Amino acid sequence: MDINDIVRAGPVVPVLQFDHVEQGEQVARALLAGGVRVLEITLRTPAAMDVIRHVAGLSDELIVGVGTLTRPEEMAQAVAAGARFGVSPGYTSALGAAARAAGLPLLPGVVTPSDILAALADGYDTVKFFPAEPSGGVPMLKALYGPFRQVRFCPTGGISAESAPTYLAQPNVVCVGGSWLTPKALVDAKDWDGITRLARAASALPRR
Repeated sequence: MDINDIVRAGPVVPVLQFDHVEQGEQVARALLAGGVRVLEITLRTPAAMDVIRHVAGLSDELIVGVGTLTRPEEMAQAVAAGARFGVSPGYTSALGAAARAAGLPLLPGVVTPSDILAALADGYDTVKFFPAEPSGGVPMLKALYGPFRQVRFCPTGGISAESAPTYLAQPNVVCVGGSWLTPKALVDAKDWDGITRLARAASALPRR
């Protein structure tokens, strides 16, 4: 499965961070029950790799990825933990080379035309537009469509349930990333059914 297959597996990729393994398992099960198969678990907490290792083995239906990859050596660590793809907030050729060497499909982060050119030069034409809202949002994606019609974007950063449909209506957007599927209040309350309802609504969002 390459990165294009992964980003087409659902209109919304939840961006997740967990404090411990049990929390990660319960959220992953709740999201899957709502039809969300692709998960980006970020390396923002000490428990992240343990959570990834555990969640990756829960179900063959889940496609677990590692987010916030910023160092080349993390690519091989992600594969060893069972990740099926990686996401970086930015892009360097060193990150791309490490991902290819590790056999990890990568969704590299970009925000400027120069970033996009660097990713294209290394063979990456499906990218993460991050941070989407602070960087111009939908108007920026419309502007980028002209010179970069071959590029497919997964906008992430500041996107909500309300704004997601506008992003998904753009011809160069294949999916969006967001944290609204797992609000802190629901996670803290262990309201897994509430998360499933949000996941079900996100799974039903139309896209081009």
